[in-house]
Amino acid sequence: MAANRVLGMLLVGIWLIALVLVGGKTTAFPICNIDSTEMMNQCLPAVSGKSPKPPSKQCCAVVRKAKLPCLCGYKNVLPALGIQPKLALALPKKCGLATPPECNF
Repeated sequence: MAANRVLGMLLVGIWLIALVLVGGKTTAFPICNIDSTEMMNQCLPAVSGKSPKPPSKQCCAVVRKAKLPCLCGYKNVLPALGIQPKLALALPKKCGLATPPECNF
């Protein structure tokens, strides 16, 4: 069971890296109850760069739909995508949600 989860996270990580490398022109897929492309498009400004912006209403709407404990399982893949894990894991709180224990470092 644990091996399946690790394999799944690895495959998602590879897909997300490919998404970034080709400029977001790949097909979206559902992950943790949300559309992967929607999450990247709406929330990337809040979780990357030297001066990240506060999450937009659209980003928070995506975060609210997500199964957060599931999403937090992918925190180790984030740096490869240019996403700062601490900023990403702070999104639930910034969007008025409780941060699941799985999201803690």
